[in-house]
Amino acid sequence: MVNILDILGDKWSLVVVRDIFNGKKSFGEFLNSPEKISTSVLTSRLQFLESVGILEYVFCQLDKKVKYYYLTDKGIDLYPIIYEMIYWTKRNLDNTLHPLSVKWFKEYDHHSPKYVTTVNQNEYKKIRTELLDLHTH
Repeated sequence: MVNILDILGDKWSLVVVRDIFNGKKSFGEFLNSPEKISTSVLTSRLQFLESVGILEYVFCQLDKKVKYYYLTDKGIDLYPIIYEMIYWTKRNLDNTLHPLSVKWFKEYDHHSPKYVTTVNQNEYKKIRTELLDLHTH
């Protein structure tokens, strides 16, 4: 039986899900993340996240060797959890946040967590629809 800690309990799964929310979709884009994930770990994390229904992929129309990964509805449902983890870090740790998190907090400074997560989940669904429309027809 798999639970949320089995899925997001390691750094790399969380980084992959975060990166997909932030617009990355290909293996090469994930490799360029500042955390410097290895190719073997990235491969295993992508396969695992796919096996538990968090993400899926489509092949690039121009190059069938390239996969574009996207979050399923189950994966999109992780957004509030990720938001709360980042927000907890901002409130409780004296760390420099990732530049995307800094931008995000500036943009949504005076909004409720529910508003922030709903808006971002809906924006991601639009991006996913566009990706699927481009690569499945």
